[in-house]
Amino acid sequence: MMLQRQSLRAAGTEVLLRPVAVFMPVIALMMSHVASADEAPVERQAVIVVVGAEGTAEYGQQFQLWADRWEDAVRKGAADFRRIGSPSPSAVTPDSDLTQLTNAVQELGNRQTAEPLWIVLIGHGTFDSRTATFNLNGPDIDAQAMVQLCSNCQRPLAIINCSSCSAPFLNALSGDNRVVVTATKDGNQIQYSRFGDAMSQAIGDAAADIDRDGQTSLLEAWLYASRRTAEFYSEEGRLATEHALLDDNGDALGTRAELFEGYRPKAGIKEPGRIDGSQASRWHLIRSPEEQLLTTAEREQRDDLERKLEALRSRRADFSEEAYLNELEPLAVALAEIYRAVEQRDASATP
Repeated sequence: MMLQRQSLRAAGTEVLLRPVAVFMPVIALMMSHVASADEAPVERQAVIVVVGAEGTAEYGQQFQLWADRWEDAVRKGAADFRRIGSPSPSAVTPDSDLTQLTNAVQELGNRQTAEPLWIVLIGHGTFDSRTATFNLNGPDIDAQAMVQLCSNCQRPLAIINCSSCSAPFLNALSGDNRVVVTATKDGNQIQYSRFGDAMSQAIGDAAADIDRDGQTSLLEAWLYASRRTAEFYSEEGRLATEHALLDDNGDALGTRAELFEGYRPKAGIKEPGRIDGSQASRWHLIRSPEEQLLTTAEREQRDDLERKLEALRSRRADFSEEAYLNELEPLAVALAEIYRAVEQRDASATP
């Protein structure tokens, strides 16, 4: 049975950064029989939260609170977790925080899976006009050392540096299958950063779910945190001393939240294809019940189809209506087949 053209037009229109539920009506138009996917081994996301040197007890309390929020979100998301930078002197290990971070990245990063590894840096940073550094308890880590540490990762990687002077980490770590977030737009934003506070709230808060699909993506959390941080300075009548960036297209430039309206890039932007956010929109630490029904392989296939649909949508003006629909149809059908298989598997598992 062929998909109706009207449904295809709707699918093509809404594909860019849209909720998963948009394509559910397409499933109903599919053939009645689609084979269920084989069960795949359970794979998990992993999160490493690093709390750096506190500087003062007041900062230390704030940093630990932010880390606590991340830990709570990780538990809700059923991900593997490592926390480095103990709040209790009695819990300090013989290894330096740098050694613990190195070991954690090697252990979790070397697992071959499509599930992301998230590395969250909470604390202070410095920049000497050449090198950006994140301040750890004990030996610090700079951007180039972080590049070396992550060079052998076998899985997608999100690096979220919530410290001052953090932008050079984005320039250095940008790459394929990576999302890099920094609290500042350059290394010269040296003042204490509040972005980490808002980001730690956003990652597990339904209020940050801008598209209302039942889950907060990394893109949405970054947008929410960026806007909350900007509001703080505005309400205090102060000049903003930090402007967060996100990079997920590998160009090492990053994008600011001001280029978005809601969760989509603003209309009229020059070279909209260079705006970051597409990959980050698909990464969710706490997944909705519907998203959890997908296996890792199905999610990877779904994301690949969505990228192709986005690329097709961006070139819609190059096609006639008929040619556009001919290109759209096989992608929409393949996407619907994934959801149909999930639906059948879920139905068979329900008592």
